[in-house]
Amino acid sequence: MAELTVITGAFGYTGRYIARRLLAMGKEVRTLTAHPGRHHPFAEAVSVFPLAFEDPAALVRSLRGATTLYNTYWIRFPLADVTFDTAVANTRVLIGAAREAGVRRIVHVSITRADAGSRLPYFRGKGVVEDAIVRSGLSYAILRPTVIFGAEDILINNLAWLLRRFPIFALPGSGEYRLQPVFVEDVAEIAVRVAGQGENVVLDVVGPETYTFRELVLLLAETVRSRARIIGVQPGLALFLSRLVGSLVRDVILTRDELEGLMASLLVSDRSPLGRTSLRLWLAENADRVGARYASELARRGVRHALLRCRL
Repeated sequence: MAELTVITGAFGYTGRYIARRLLAMGKEVRTLTAHPGRHHPFAEAVSVFPLAFEDPAALVRSLRGATTLYNTYWIRFPLADVTFDTAVANTRVLIGAAREAGVRRIVHVSITRADAGSRLPYFRGKGVVEDAIVRSGLSYAILRPTVIFGAEDILINNLAWLLRRFPIFALPGSGEYRLQPVFVEDVAEIAVRVAGQGENVVLDVVGPETYTFRELVLLLAETVRSRARIIGVQPGLALFLSRLVGSLVRDVILTRDELEGLMASLLVSDRSPLGRTSLRLWLAENADRVGARYASELARRGVRHALLRCRL
């Protein structure tokens, strides 16, 4: 029988690429998802179970027999009754279920500079979850990517979308803060590789190129042949403008946490890059489609017309 692996969110972004690799290796793949009825490209190749945080016994049954749990579950921003504290509590339930089910190893997708003591709720929640995994008794590999780019990417795609459609692009502050994007295929390859290793590891998963935010915006503008005027504005104004555009597309384009984390250069690493794919080359190869359509976070989470309920 094929080895059973479980992924939270195999129909999402990073989880989808991990699932493809596992299937290509002949693994049996099961996903735990909050949207079991969502269309996906795997047909019958991936078995589907609910991500039932409210029913730990059901989670245990869903995880029973799996050697590895790949966890991509998290939230980008609070929505309705789901806060970062909720996401932490949910992940604790998942970790406990994995331990009870006899899962051998957990591969957890976190974020660079995750810190339980951070003043930013997103990074603090990620740090709290990392600590819970380390103390769980499970064998673990914690991956800390930065901005993950690829065909279904939201951030870089939507920056390009803005540059394609608006005559002015508001750059928060100086734009000299840095980020180190990593390709989604590289993240998936590393996740699958470390699952087969025995030691407990915490790895920064970053790409080979570091950009200032201004350099990234200029690169995207060149890629999509944008004529937008790029101007520096106060960060508060940039956040306000992002909310204004967000109200037009019925989505959340940028959160305060994301802006502050970006401007604090939390999306870079001082370790050797594990990702190999150049963003510059990838953009050149995908110039016609990057930013061609807006990518909605709320639609990805299966939410409609809920923008006013977001607590940002």
